[in-house]
Amino acid sequence: MRTDLLIDRLSQNLQPVRPRSIKREALLLLVLGAIEVAAFVGMGFMRPDMPTAMENPSFWWKLASTGLIAILGAGVALISADPVRSPRHGLRWILVCVVVIFVSGWFIDAAGDGVAELVRRLDWTHGLQCVWKMAALSIPPAIALGRLIRRAAPTDPSGTALAAGLSSAAWGAFVFVFACPSDDPLYIAVWYTVGCSIVTVVGRAVLLRLSRW
Repeated sequence: MRTDLLIDRLSQNLQPVRPRSIKREALLLLVLGAIEVAAFVGMGFMRPDMPTAMENPSFWWKLASTGLIAILGAGVALISADPVRSPRHGLRWILVCVVVIFVSGWFIDAAGDGVAELVRRLDWTHGLQCVWKMAALSIPPAIALGRLIRRAAPTDPSGTALAAGLSSAAWGAFVFVFACPSDDPLYIAVWYTVGCSIVTVVGRAVLLRLSRW
């Protein structure tokens, strides 16, 4: 078979593909996030003492921290979905931000009152509930990021999937902040880390399979 005839046969059923736009994809994620927050609050899940909680610096610490990681992770995932971009540099900066977040909020006071007080503050029964709620809230952004990555062509699918999983986990935690009854930095650091770690690991495994060519 002649080469030009083979090319014609292979290309005759191809359909035009809309070029990627990172700005458009970022706007889509922003709209999705706003809808999820509005739906979550609208269904009555917001904590009843929100006006009082907003006077507590630790409330803003956990809100800003989870929001920052969600935004950075989504940005790294979208940018690295381009075949000429790598997620590694962005992931290193995310790691730096995570370290700064931990150090800035709670590390010194975590062991100041003895083991018994630490156990009380951790409140594992409520902590486990927080974990599964954060995991559930991370599903919509994970699906959205998975579809966007599927349409792209990342050359480092492992790193891109990791960034997307981390962003989804942080976004789920960010939305849950509006319902979380605890502002204790130790409780937040432990249980939000557990929840985000589980979602990140599972999300990376799933999204890695979706991002393969």
